[in-house]
Amino acid sequence: MRILVVGGGTGGTILANNLARRLAGEIRAGKVRLTMLTASDRHMYQPGLLYVAFGQMTPDQLYRDQASLLEPSVDFHVDPVAEFHLDRNQVKTQSGKTHEYDVLVIATGSRIVPEEVPGLSEGAETFYTEEGAIRMHKRLREFQGGTVAMVVSIPHKCPVAPVEAMFLLHDFFKARGIRDKVKLRYHYPTNRVHATANVAKLAKPEFDNAGIEYETLFNVREVDPVNKVVYSEEGTECKYDLLIAIPPHRGMETIEQNNLGQGGWIPTDRFKLTMNGHDNVYVIGDATNIPVSKTGSAAHFEAEVVAENIASLIKTGIPVREYDGKVYCFIEAGYDRATYNAFDYVNLPDLKPPSKAIHWFKVAYNQMYWTTVRGLL
Repeated sequence: MRILVVGGGTGGTILANNLARRLAGEIRAGKVRLTMLTASDRHMYQPGLLYVAFGQMTPDQLYRDQASLLEPSVDFHVDPVAEFHLDRNQVKTQSGKTHEYDVLVIATGSRIVPEEVPGLSEGAETFYTEEGAIRMHKRLREFQGGTVAMVVSIPHKCPVAPVEAMFLLHDFFKARGIRDKVKLRYHYPTNRVHATANVAKLAKPEFDNAGIEYETLFNVREVDPVNKVVYSEEGTECKYDLLIAIPPHRGMETIEQNNLGQGGWIPTDRFKLTMNGHDNVYVIGDATNIPVSKTGSAAHFEAEVVAENIASLIKTGIPVREYDGKVYCFIEAGYDRATYNAFDYVNLPDLKPPSKAIHWFKVAYNQMYWTTVRGLL
């Protein structure tokens, strides 16, 4: 039995380690071969980029060697997939090597595409890349006053990040002693300050208390970086001195190039997590088109379901679980408070009031992540 995992982010790594343990006997006996193909030999803790932008983490803290996070029985290669031949149960990598499989797991993630909005790359800062987070921190440190505006494009991963960033901006400028010289403006594309109703219910009064201005139904059309104006599809505009953007996202280029899904999002059964029309192909994490948040926690829970089902199918011929849409996300409410957002397909989010205790648990989790991704938590 040949199991091939394409992608070494949170979902792919947790899944590979989970399978390596569940199928340890079969792997030792030569009955199962477990292979991972990735684009990088380094693994990034992506939520940490927000902390880099505010000077609370340094870039080196975000990385570990991918091989060090994997069970020794995982046959690991840095050789990204260029071609998917699902009809032949094969993939071809950039090096030209062909890998055959009996079971394929696609965990390729997503990418930012700021170039889809004219002027956004030139006119805005973002914390969705390492380079962008470092540059944003520098701009924030140098900023002396004026309007800091945030614009949000959808879809994007880590849906609560825009709200978290606004809370952190408030506390950042307050700590620098210049909050009274800074106007914070938040722009969101739907008719409330967040797509999730309970997150909006939490954020709106917090914004009011912090003096954060907000405008909804603001879908970014273009940015004029020379005159420092951002325009919406709805016909409104905002002048800024510093613009921070949550850029639009797409699935990975290889997914689009192989016509596996519109926008790079692969049509996926929301319960089985199999690719529509391909029962031996599973999809987890950002690469799916299922109606859950594109978050590390969703990828984590999806990986556990898929790993358990693959192992059970090999051992008994019968899957044992369905994915219930479970997501669990921390929400930083500033420098020293946080809450969390937990929900699934049936149960709506039930947010608790932000507290220092939850904030410190989130700080601890930033280190615990490396144990989690190894499948030990």
